[in-house]
This record gives sequence, C-alpha cells and structure tokens, in this order.
Amino acid sequence: MITFEIDTEYIELIKLLKATRIADSGAMAKILVENGEVTRNGEPEFRKRAKITKGEIITALGQSVKVV
Repeated sequence: MITFEIDTEYIELIKLLKATRIADSGAMAKILVENGEVTRNGEPEFRKRAKITKGEIITALGQSVKVV
C-alpha cells in the first residue's frame, strides 16, 4: 500500500491518481474513474473531482493508496 501525505484539507481524486503515478496522465485518471475502476474506502467512486481527505483509502489498477 502506498502512503500519500497531504498538507491541505483534501486532494481531488484525479490529482491523487496522477501524483501517485497510478495514472500516467489526467486523461487516464478520468477514464479510470468514469469506467468505475476506482474505489474509495471499498465503494466505487465515479466523481473525478471527489475530495479525498486524510484516512481514506483509494484503490485502482490493483494499487491502494492511504491518504495521511
């Protein structure tokens, strides 16, 4: 599991996917979300700009990220 530290209140989902290199680009991140390939705390997340906060776990393409 990847640990990703934020120093703000939240990070947008597609920005998190790019920052952790799960997605190579913003376009790829958007496609992953649109196709339902991203889960947020175990539930599918379809909002590209969902506000991800500390303590949440995002999973896509077999990789998990814990935001701290």
